[in-house]
Amino acid sequence: MSDDRRLDVLRAIVEDYVATREPVGSRALVERHTLGVSPATIRNDMAALEEAGYIAQPHTSAGRVPTDKGYRVFVDRLSTVKPLSAPERRAIGSFLEDAVDLDDVVDRSVRLIAQLTQQVAVVQYPSLRRSALRHIELVPVGTRHLLVVLITDTGRVEQRTLETDADLDELLVARLRVQLNVCVAGRRLSELSGALETLTAAFEPAHASLVASVVSIIEETLAQESEERVVLAGTANLARVGGADFVGTLGPVLEALEEQVVLMRLLSEMAEDEATVSVRIGRETQHAGLLETSFVTTGYGDEHGAIARVGSIGPTRMDYPGTMAAVRAVARYLTRILAGS
Repeated sequence: MSDDRRLDVLRAIVEDYVATREPVGSRALVERHTLGVSPATIRNDMAALEEAGYIAQPHTSAGRVPTDKGYRVFVDRLSTVKPLSAPERRAIGSFLEDAVDLDDVVDRSVRLIAQLTQQVAVVQYPSLRRSALRHIELVPVGTRHLLVVLITDTGRVEQRTLETDADLDELLVARLRVQLNVCVAGRRLSELSGALETLTAAFEPAHASLVASVVSIIEETLAQESEERVVLAGTANLARVGGADFVGTLGPVLEALEEQVVLMRLLSEMAEDEATVSVRIGRETQHAGLLETSFVTTGYGDEHGAIARVGSIGPTRMDYPGTMAAVRAVARYLTRILAGS
């Protein structure tokens, strides 16, 4: 795609097909776009694009539609992401800033993306492994049960209950609480192993069992895979486009969206992309149920970098600039809210 004129033709075909859902012919391109060339030249360019696999002719229609390969070139060559309007930005800010806790922030974010894109929205909870600990609380519950509460810098809270071998000494628990927070506060969870190992040495041998049990339950909590999860909203939006964008039924798409492991794999892979906003188109998702969809994601986090991702899933015939702008805008507000939490 080194020919700028043919890239302009491809861009026009994508924009028209997204807007109309109808295959695009050369006459429509002449009427709707100022391409600066004759209809015959446009027809030749379309033939070249079709031969190269960027557009295709559906059935017996005279028009052409973009292929996954064509969408990929269109997305890769986007010079700018369509900015949201000032009212849209203010609405996002006020809606998210009214959230009362992390669960509310995630719930509001996923509903907001679904509303802005009219597609399926995905928000990944902040990963424990990429967060930093803000505070650890130890709360005696009865004589032999200790509630261990982990609070991250993103506002995430994890709780575990520990049963002890002997009655709890409240002074010892208070001392352990102080030492734990001196040891771990502000540290990334991936940096905690060495710090926790030194904690045991600060206590007398008689207290080693309690200290070791608390350290163990903290490490087990941080190591659990089940803490990685995503929240979805807007699946009904796919039903509204229905057969217009999906050759088969929606069943395989909905089944794929229900599989958290599929979405987590995609989010993890897309986190490795160099682009600020990552896009997987059609077969690039590498899942049979998502072959007719595209997935747009970007990261959100803190001053250390991204700790989770937000995104939108829709048909390959999506408004890529608009979807990318909406996802990026929500991610920026999420980052701002978490940084101030």
